Amino acid sequence: MSYQFKLEKIMNLKEREKDESVGEYNEAVKAFQEVGQRLYELLKKKEDLESVKHTQIRKKISISEIQQTERFIKSLEQSIMHVQQLVAQSREKMNVKEVKLVEKNIEVKKFERIKENQWNSHQESLKFEEKKLMDEISIQQYMHRGS
Repeated sequence: MSYQFKLEKIMNLKEREKDESVGEYNEAVKAFQEVGQRLYELLKKKEDLESVKHTQIRKKISISEIQQTERFIKSLEQSIMHVQQLVAQSREKMNVKEVKLVEKNIEVKKFERIKENQWNSHQESLKFEEKKLMDEISIQQYMHRGS
């Protein structure tokens, strides 16, 4: 008596959905890391320019050069603000994908538990049938000897 899990097709579908969710989550993490790296680079560039500006002030460089550096810093600050928004959006998207992935994992685990429980039930049923058959054989042998 072979065992066939009745919900196998549904379980396979849930596993495929989970695999898709893993891919989507990994893509979201990668996008978040890339945007985070861009933000880091902009912040580092701003820090370097601030250092240059302080050096220019100490060396008494012309005001126009200091103003030019200041304008570039302001431009960088705008870029930083924009990228910070992108980081927040990427983080939110990543969190949504993570929640979806957790849900898909839970669904797959439920089906795995159902399958395991049904398999155990099937095994117990087989053992019971085997015991019953052995009892019948024993009774027949006993009856056959008795005659």
